[in-house]
Amino acid sequence: MIASEETPLISSAEDPVVQSETDDIFQRFTPGKKRAILALVSWSGLLPFFVTGSFVPTIPQIAEEFNSSGSVINLSVSFALLMLALGNLIWARYSSFYGRRPILVYSLPLLCFSALGVAIARSVPELILWRMLQAFAASAGMSVGAAVIGDIYRLEQRGTAMGVFFASCCLGPALAPFCGGLAAYYASWRAMQYALFISAGLAFLFMYAFLPETAHPGTTGLQHHLRDQGCCDLNWKWVWLNPLSSLRYIRSPNILAVTLACAFTLITDYVLLIPLSYTIGAHYHIKNEAIIGAFFLPAGLGNIVGSPLAGYMSDKIIVKWRVKRNGEWLPEDRLRAAIPGLLVLAPLSIIVSGLITENIPGLPGIILNLFCLFINGVGIDTVFSPCSAYFVDLLHSRSAEVMAASMGVRAAVLAVASACVLPLINMIGVATTNTIFACFAWIGFGCVLTY
Repeated sequence: MIASEETPLISSAEDPVVQSETDDIFQRFTPGKKRAILALVSWSGLLPFFVTGSFVPTIPQIAEEFNSSGSVINLSVSFALLMLALGNLIWARYSSFYGRRPILVYSLPLLCFSALGVAIARSVPELILWRMLQAFAASAGMSVGAAVIGDIYRLEQRGTAMGVFFASCCLGPALAPFCGGLAAYYASWRAMQYALFISAGLAFLFMYAFLPETAHPGTTGLQHHLRDQGCCDLNWKWVWLNPLSSLRYIRSPNILAVTLACAFTLITDYVLLIPLSYTIGAHYHIKNEAIIGAFFLPAGLGNIVGSPLAGYMSDKIIVKWRVKRNGEWLPEDRLRAAIPGLLVLAPLSIIVSGLITENIPGLPGIILNLFCLFINGVGIDTVFSPCSAYFVDLLHSRSAEVMAASMGVRAAVLAVASACVLPLINMIGVATTNTIFACFAWIGFGCVLTY
């Protein structure tokens, strides 16, 4: 960030958002309609977090039912993350070509079908395969949802709207583990999957009925393709697209740096939450899945607090530095809002949690760990919200693809990290493992500081 305070990383000629901010394109929808669209895409963005979050506290019960181990069942989390990465790339690429609405609407029936498949799985391989399909279907909500916000909100409003979007999505990390644990304890881990089936079905009905197309007129790839092919009399045509083409944006040093910063910060969250049944649960002798799920609530509440706060602050920072430069706008100014989370909140919270878990027994240790989970949740979203708004600012017309490329790389990093967490904890202990992964967050801070 320091190196680029006075020089834009991309020119205004290359940046579609610079050209379109003065147009009336953002006046297509009334404020009330915008809020309704924001609510719909927030619902869609919430579902992936329920798909992943509701599963984690049920891992011990699933392992017992299938006569397996937590480490083996945890592989379904890693494979699901890989499919989230691939799904983000595919859905985003097609949303840039066909528009936002068809992707958000028609990914939901696939989510219904796969949730039902997970619910009736009878073996570990079957469970993993259905979980992969479920993650693939759910992945459309985040990348395409963020792009929708870029379509309907101006630059000075976008950070706040993005903060609301992520805060709504982060009800998932707050509520999903608790709901999953509650369902597992009082019924079965399968009950939560039936609930996801119903929720995705309702989301489909509302999306189909009320979500308009938000992509700016004349900007979708399909419109350009039909015009180039002389098929102006057609409204639709199937075209095979390369989903990996979105990864070309990662070649940009600033996008790669911010992507790695997000990935390394999110690792701290996964290190705390994924093995929670085997760390805090084991050290404090907690075996009730509902109580284990309730331990996720402070982290989710931290997400809810951190996301709108960081979005609001990033908008204020944009305005402040724009005035300082006599009207010149640099998208990198948003990244200043991410520094507290990268430098202090995310890494220190997991180091302190590891030390507390190993050294402070009983109720005091539990209370202090809950506080660390809350602080980590705040830290995660003070990084995510401004960084996501930065991607949308940087390449507005391709924002879904940029978001997907970033999420794809991030999910791949997390898949590897989540597979390593439990073996490392078993080998070297909670505190040492947490300290190692906290160092990654500081590396992420160095990546952002560069720009």
